[in-house]
Amino acid sequence: MPSRPVINKDPIMNGHSNGKISNTVEDYNRNEKKCFGDLAVEMKKSAVICEQEFSRKKTEDESRLPAIEAAYSIILRELGEDTDRQGLLRTPLRAAKAMQFLTKGYHENVNDILNDAIFDEDHDEMVIVKDIDMFSLCEHHLVPFFGKVHIGYLPNQKVVGLSKLARIVEIFSRRLQVQERLTKQIATAVSEALQPKGVAVVIEAAHMCMVMRGVQKINTRTVTSTMLGLCREDPKTREEFLSLTMR
Repeated sequence: MPSRPVINKDPIMNGHSNGKISNTVEDYNRNEKKCFGDLAVEMKKSAVICEQEFSRKKTEDESRLPAIEAAYSIILRELGEDTDRQGLLRTPLRAAKAMQFLTKGYHENVNDILNDAIFDEDHDEMVIVKDIDMFSLCEHHLVPFFGKVHIGYLPNQKVVGLSKLARIVEIFSRRLQVQERLTKQIATAVSEALQPKGVAVVIEAAHMCMVMRGVQKINTRTVTSTMLGLCREDPKTREEFLSLTMR
């Protein structure tokens, strides 16, 4: 007996969806385009704002440069140097530009560098970024101190792009600083940005004001810490952070 043809009664499979499927697809595509369009507009706005802010800061730096250059010329002359000799002709200008770079953190803020890099994430274990290189200037003698920064936090449904922690260090270290305040500023910035359950920051640094002058102790290191939230209140949490970072 010849087999009967199989008839598909499914209206969707037969294309008889009465327009419902096609309408759904069109609505989905329309919504997707709108979402991506809105996102593109916001990203473009953000890029324009960043570019305008960068341009403003650059103009501001350039306007202040002659005064800083002149100040360095005075310092060199008062030290007994001849600012007209070949090796020092452009030194005041170079030093002025270097000082602006070394203190550029005054023109930056945490909100700008985070740039929507905070994400919803169901992760409740400690996140640590250790051995972040840090360079800063001691505000007492204007000589460098440098070392490593270790940052840890206990997420509260939110995490941040890992590179942003290093950028936060950069913002506050590129200012005239003392290590104690720098440590606290980094911890506070992470806490305010993420609202985590706990934050821990440890800095270990060598200070040229103790190496090049004063007591002249070459092998000294200064260690400072700031603990917030559970990292301060719970000894086990604090111990976990210290055991993972101070190896």
